[in-house]
Amino acid sequence: MKRTVISLSEYSGHTNDLADYATHFFGPDGDLSSLDAFEYRPQQQQMAVAVARALEESRALVVEAGTGVGKSLAYLAPAVDMALSERRKAVISTHTINLQEQLINKDIPLLQQVMDRPFRPLLLKGRRNYLCPNRLEKAMYSGKEMFSSSDLQDLKAIRKWSETTKDGTLSDLDFSPNPRVWSQICSESHVCTPKFCGYKGNCFYQEVKKRVAEADVIVVNHTLFFTLLAGQAEFMEEGVGFLFPNDFLIFDEAHTLEQVAARQMGLNLSASGLKFELQRLYNPKSRKGLFQVTGDTEGRQATIRLLQDIDAFFEGVDDACKWGKWGREFRVRDPELVEDSLGAGLIEVSRRARTVADLAKDSIKSELTDLAKRIGGARADLATFLDQTDDETVYWVEKNENENLTLVAAPVDVSELLRPIFFQSGRPCIFTSATLGIGDKDLTYFRNRVGAEEVESVRIGSPFDYPRQMKIHLVRTMPAPGTDKYEEALEKWIIYFTRKSKGSAFVLFTSYKLLTAMADALEEFFFDEGIELLVQGKGKSRGQLIEQFKEDRSSVLFGTDSFWTGVDVPGEALTNVIITRLPFAVPDHPLTQARTEHIEERGGNAFMEYSVPEAILKLRQGVGRLIRSEDDKGMVVLLDNRILSKRYGSTFLNALPEAPVEIEED
Repeated sequence: MKRTVISLSEYSGHTNDLADYATHFFGPDGDLSSLDAFEYRPQQQQMAVAVARALEESRALVVEAGTGVGKSLAYLAPAVDMALSERRKAVISTHTINLQEQLINKDIPLLQQVMDRPFRPLLLKGRRNYLCPNRLEKAMYSGKEMFSSSDLQDLKAIRKWSETTKDGTLSDLDFSPNPRVWSQICSESHVCTPKFCGYKGNCFYQEVKKRVAEADVIVVNHTLFFTLLAGQAEFMEEGVGFLFPNDFLIFDEAHTLEQVAARQMGLNLSASGLKFELQRLYNPKSRKGLFQVTGDTEGRQATIRLLQDIDAFFEGVDDACKWGKWGREFRVRDPELVEDSLGAGLIEVSRRARTVADLAKDSIKSELTDLAKRIGGARADLATFLDQTDDETVYWVEKNENENLTLVAAPVDVSELLRPIFFQSGRPCIFTSATLGIGDKDLTYFRNRVGAEEVESVRIGSPFDYPRQMKIHLVRTMPAPGTDKYEEALEKWIIYFTRKSKGSAFVLFTSYKLLTAMADALEEFFFDEGIELLVQGKGKSRGQLIEQFKEDRSSVLFGTDSFWTGVDVPGEALTNVIITRLPFAVPDHPLTQARTEHIEERGGNAFMEYSVPEAILKLRQGVGRLIRSEDDKGMVVLLDNRILSKRYGSTFLNALPEAPVEIEED
């Protein structure tokens, strides 16, 4: 097929009319129309024009674009053209790995086919994902003093892989090395530097840094974005770009931004993480580590004492916490939860590592210096947590399934922190997702949560025909969640609706405990029906479960939290999404508590202003798993009678796509 491509300047007559360019590019006869799979979507064109105008006018924009709009291309095309025309970098941040890879492997290559000018995209990962060949050689040199025999086998396998890998990232490995091995050979900020690694030209991270300088479009994730934001100087080159000053930003899956920002702008200090770093200095069980390599007896003894102190300290923390019903989080409301029995030891080991580094060979000097800084940083985080000097921060202790404790702190309201970064800087910033609204016309809820109160918003509906493609089923007689008869009824109706769809169903839970109870109760039923039951947490990874579900078109998948979002199963494999209860957040989670208290202190209604909106957003995410293409058809089942019995129930229904509703009776 012969096609004609035109540049922005050729089309518009000048280099500033980005909106006209977007109108043409996404039009029925525009550049995209040369693609065989092209389908003109006015919603996609509308979004592209809105994005182009915001970029052109150097302002922020919030865009909700319904499923099927094609929002990735809608923001990519004007972003790339602006990046090339003005020699600026487009920084695109998303939440999920799936979308990062989709942008790099699918959407951007499509764009490269139809644009008349070449552009350079780059997928950037966190630096600890990259192998540092220099550190690898150091590790091989001092292997016997640093690693066990099994760890040495990992090292040898990685060294062989390093000779053929193209990007040198952990995901390119065909096996999972021991974390303590990878931590000793991956890129670290104070170890893998241009001075020590760049001159050889074989360091994967230093090479990717060079590509960052050359790239027009840089794709990151939200977590990495905030990590990089904290150390802006790393990539900045003469004030030109990447992470700021001339960059412009696009946040896809922006509905997750608040939670990620809160976590990344706070602190996390875990017992296991702290011990992991210390054991790089010296592990008493294996008698390996940097202090063993240097023969430093004083350092080894100090590390042994500190490791023992860590166990005692976190046992004290555990005893001081009054664990709630689920025993996973405890909010710390007052300073000095326990006595600081670690600070002195952390200072001692950090100083000892610096002292030994000054006398050590170059091969391990930087390793010791880096660990000294990390342990010093842990000391600062510990003091921050115990002192609790910031009234706008919530502090809590987490306990995971392995009984490992983590000290956590997060800002209660990230809007105050994000507003000056994104919305008062005069920097073009685009925020988009399929689910930003809760039925509010101007996306007010989202804008308030992230500090974008004065920012223009646009809502663009889905091109899908929901009245034809989807039906919503409700059960009036369903007992209230948590009551005696609820689980019995849940079992009954899951059977009823999975029979109705002949499998091909997602059953989404808000609690892993309930998920496992239902899986155990229904295992025999699904076996008798010849339906494969796939259960989250039963041996297979999330990705493996999704792939198996896609292949077996009659299977049923039971999933919780991570399956509510970011799962794309178009076609007949998924024709039924069953939601077991409205996804209200656990009310006693410390961050949820603090946010509701914050609302109540100013006289607001925390339930209606926070709990309900957050649940609506998650419900919309879950419902959005069903219709992924214009050919999809199916049902959404809501097995929570509060949507009919409670006054706020209509708020949930009104936020869902317009589709026929059928109410089931016993």
